This record gives sequence, structure tokens and C-alpha cells, in this order.
Amino acid sequence: MPDELTVGELGRSIDALRGELRDGMAALNARLDRMVTTEVYAAQSAHTEWRMAELARELEKLRNEAARLEDDFELYQRQEQERRERDRQTRLYSAIIPILLGVLAVAATIWAAIR
Repeated sequence: MPDELTVGELGRSIDALRGELRDGMAALNARLDRMVTTEVYAAQSAHTEWRMAELARELEKLRNEAARLEDDFELYQRQEQERRERDRQTRLYSAIIPILLGVLAVAATIWAAIR
């Protein structure tokens, strides 16, 4: 019966199997320690979705503010252009009126001298 194991060899084989089983369970426990529970995953997912929605609201708010600033800037440019046009007209009239008065005074003086 050379193929049969002795009691000592059988004991050593069982001890080796126990060691391998213990090492395998330790490795499994180490992997399970890194796993996330369903509740934690659900909470993280809910928080992530909430944060994404919050960021989307903030982004929309910033887009609206940027659009408002662009509108305000366009309004400012139009008002500034209108103000410059009024200033140009005012300067033009300020120059023309004294000249016209001078021409009228000269014409009146010439007319009075001719008469």
C-alpha cells in the first residue's frame, strides 16, 4: 500500500489545507473591506446627483448673469453713442449760432449803412 497516506502525512495535508483556507479567507476579507455597502453607494450616488444638479443650477445662473451683462453692455454702448451724438450736435450748434449771429450783425450793419 505504497499509495496510501500515513496518518502523519494526512494530518500535515489537512493542516496545509487549513492554512490555505485561512489565507484565502483573509484575502477575501481584505477585498471585502475595500467594498462599499449598498447604502453607502446609494448615499454617494444621491449626493453626486444632488451636486450635479446644484452645479447645473449655478451654471445656468452664471449664463443668465453673463447674458444680462452682455445686454447691459450693449445698452451702455447705445446710450454712449447717443450721448456722443448729442454732444456733437451741441458743439455744432455752439459753433454755428455765434457765427450766424455775427453774420446777421454784419448784415444788419451793412444794411443800416446802405440805408
